[in-house]
Amino acid sequence: MGKDKPQKHIINKTDWRLTGQEKYLQNAILTWQKYKMPRPRWDHDHCEFCGIKFIEQLDNEILNEGYSTKDKHHWICKNYFLDFQEMFHMCGVQIII
Repeated sequence: MGKDKPQKHIINKTDWRLTGQEKYLQNAILTWQKYKMPRPRWDHDHCEFCGIKFIEQLDNEILNEGYSTKDKHHWICKNYFLDFQEMFHMCGVQIII
């Protein structure tokens, strides 16, 4: 027997997490990366869907890596990327250095 595939979540257009993200995430190419402060005094960002915080430091309740747009203005946690990837036709890439 093979491994079970993760259960696919069915998302509909009335999902509470949808708040207009299609304006900037439709057909987006997102990169998995560690969070870096974009400038002094801007020490965190939030997932565009669930609101969990991204910071540079490793913390049990806060993320320090996730999917980001090229300009790094929009961040998405792994779980919600998987939930909305199909609906938004988002492509996630991981750059190996």
